[in-house]
Amino acid sequence: MLGFKKSTMVEVFRTTVKNEVESEQVIAVLQKVFANARINFDLEDCDNILRIEADIIDTNLVISILLHHGYNSEVLN
Repeated sequence: MLGFKKSTMVEVFRTTVKNEVESEQVIAVLQKVFANARINFDLEDCDNILRIEADIIDTNLVISILLHHGYNSEVLN
């Protein structure tokens, strides 16, 4: 029997999240929607990067969630 590795998606977003407190709040909300995802911010990057690693990522949903909480974001390609 062949073993199949489950593929994982990675999406990177430019955001307007500015500090650690904001990033922790956003991560907490996103973790509720993407329960098994690895989510982190790189706030030292000029684009305040949000990185999500999960089996399935709905980028439009991520953008909507951030917008609902007062932050702009866009997918980086």
